This record gives sequence, structure tokens and C-alpha cells, in this order.
Amino acid sequence: MTDPHAEQPNTHRLIKCEDCRASPDSGDIRTLAIGTGGTIETWHTRECPAYTIQQIVGEASAQEVKERQARAKAAFSAAHRRLRDAAHTLPAAAAAPFAAALLELVQAQADDTSRFVGLPTWTKILDRHFPRPQ
Repeated sequence: MTDPHAEQPNTHRLIKCEDCRASPDSGDIRTLAIGTGGTIETWHTRECPAYTIQQIVGEASAQEVKERQARAKAAFSAAHRRLRDAAHTLPAAAAAPFAAALLELVQAQADDTSRFVGLPTWTKILDRHFPRPQ
């Protein structure tokens, strides 16, 4: 199957694990890797050392992401507070619409830090502070 928007056709490759040599008929566990070249399917036995290593690395990576997210959430709140405090010290001159737009964008992100503020929200906020010419 080819994605008409992709530069290369989607491919699916089945490879044998070099450690346990499992196949779809003899393996207990299937792993998939998805990349720019397509999907790679590998089968493993339950005792396979390569699969055990994949599990350990995957669990460590997931834990690192959770810890990084927790640190970022705390840092974001503090940075958001500093931004609000700094914006209140700006003169109400030319910088005011920039500061107001930035504050609103950061507040939109702060309202839900588990997602990214989407392009429609950015556009709505920027249009409000920088109206389109008539």
C-alpha cells in the first residue's frame, strides 16, 4: 500500500531476531518498529535476551519521559509566573500588544499542560491582538 502523500511507499519487513531466531510460527512475542522506511516486525521467544533488553530500555525511557514531564510542569508554572510579573512592568506603549498576546498564549498552554496549544488557538489569539488589515 502506498501513501500518496509520502515520498516513499510504506513497507513492511519481517526480520528474524538474531538471538532467538523466532518467527511468526515459533515466536511468542511480536515487536514492531515504525520508522521512515516503514514497519519492521520482529518475533521473539519469552526467554530472548534481545527482547529483555528492549523491555528494560523501553521502561527506562518511559520513566525518564515521566520525570522530565514533571520537572517541565513545575518549571513552566514558575516561568509563567515570572512572565506575568515582567509583563506588568512594561510601559503601555508599543510593546503592550506583544506582551498581551504572549501572556494569552502562555495562559492557553498553562490551562492544559498535557497538550500543545493548536494552530487555531494561536491564530485566534494573534488575530485578537494583531487584527488583520481591512
